[in-house]
Amino acid sequence: MDGGAPEEAWTGKKVNYSILNPFGCEAFVHIDKENRTKLEAKSKKCTFIGYGVNDFGYRLYDYENHKIIRRRDVIFNEKVLYKNQLQEMKKENENKEYAVLYEITEKVKVPENNNNKQSQQQQQPEQQQAPQTPESGVTRSTRISRPLERYSPSSYYLLLTDSGEPGCYEEAMQVESRKKWEVAMEEEMDSLMHNQTWDLVRLPAGKTTLKNKWVYKLKEEDGGKKRYKARLLVKGFAQKKGIDFDEIFSPVVKMTSIRTILSLLAAEDLHLEQLDVKTTFLHGDLEEEIYMQQPQGYEVKGKEKLVCKLKKSLYSLKHAPRKWYLKFDKFMSEQGYTRCHSDHCVYLKKQNDGSYIILLLYVDDMLVAGSNMQEINVLKRKLANSFAMKDLGAAKQILGMRITRDRKNRKLTLSQNEYIQKVLKRFNMQNAKLVRTPFASHFKLSK
Repeated sequence: MDGGAPEEAWTGKKVNYSILNPFGCEAFVHIDKENRTKLEAKSKKCTFIGYGVNDFGYRLYDYENHKIIRRRDVIFNEKVLYKNQLQEMKKENENKEYAVLYEITEKVKVPENNNNKQSQQQQQPEQQQAPQTPESGVTRSTRISRPLERYSPSSYYLLLTDSGEPGCYEEAMQVESRKKWEVAMEEEMDSLMHNQTWDLVRLPAGKTTLKNKWVYKLKEEDGGKKRYKARLLVKGFAQKKGIDFDEIFSPVVKMTSIRTILSLLAAEDLHLEQLDVKTTFLHGDLEEEIYMQQPQGYEVKGKEKLVCKLKKSLYSLKHAPRKWYLKFDKFMSEQGYTRCHSDHCVYLKKQNDGSYIILLLYVDDMLVAGSNMQEINVLKRKLANSFAMKDLGAAKQILGMRITRDRKNRKLTLSQNEYIQKVLKRFNMQNAKLVRTPFASHFKLSK
């Protein structure tokens, strides 16, 4: 046939040319769900360059990865050809370069001082005029850049946490419960002074001082009564290894050890007492020469230029937990206790009558288990004579787990209900609907 296709002459039917596309036109390739996130684009822009040789599929050039790919699920835009895409890509690159350049120039601008604020406000209407459009056709943002207003002590806004705890000393001095936080800080300072934590000295030449910070915590005791607690933390992140400290270690008993002892406790109906060490890390003796600034709000009048030379370890010092553990370990060995080889926070002592006492140490919390309550009380008194201790009586809770005992049937139950409720409240999910399983409702499990 003159001017016809061989297939038309053979079949007598008109050939469908709709599946053909112009070479070099714009094409959008679908991206499967498995290869993208919910926030990413569902398609990728490429250029159509031909058809598959053996199998059906379109051959496309991927600009992003600079390679040729073959796909079936493609949508074509025949109005945009390769030469148009080149111009568009060039324009996009110019826009990106211009945006980066503008951002850099904005960042290096020197913010004006407060004296020039008034003149700056008067000039704002002139600055809001649209700038001239560059030759490349890129429009420049008309947003006015202002220096970021940081929080200052004179601000009326307080950065309180969800539980109403101040974030710094300035905030504690502005809240309604200021007097209660002052009492808490006085108690902390009395404890530090009683423990002879530091001496006030002049800073030696070539030495630097560490900064410190007040940390505030509202603790809920039995009966719903709130306890205001303040602690002085040294900013130990500025310490340098080999100069301010050598080794670090935190005395944390293993969870497997806790579960093993609790199982033994239930089986043999042992007593379980709980102790808490007050100002734990303040008991460690320092060998290194460390200097710290005087606590904020408690600078000694007439001696403001002096610094604190630490004699005892302080909270947040990198090696403070290790210093506390070394002192406690020495005390336990002097009392005839043997340290467990597999867990260095478990101590055991056998009595003459065949009974034994087991002590578990988790930083500043202690669990003491034994069959002889008199021997346990002897250990309590010795601990109280060497450290500032708080006797919590029969253990009720440890590491967020509530301990419930049925000594008659020799059963012990652990519950994390209170801990879970705290987590839900923290993320505002306390009113969320309950489900029996974390599976989605449409999942059907078969045998």
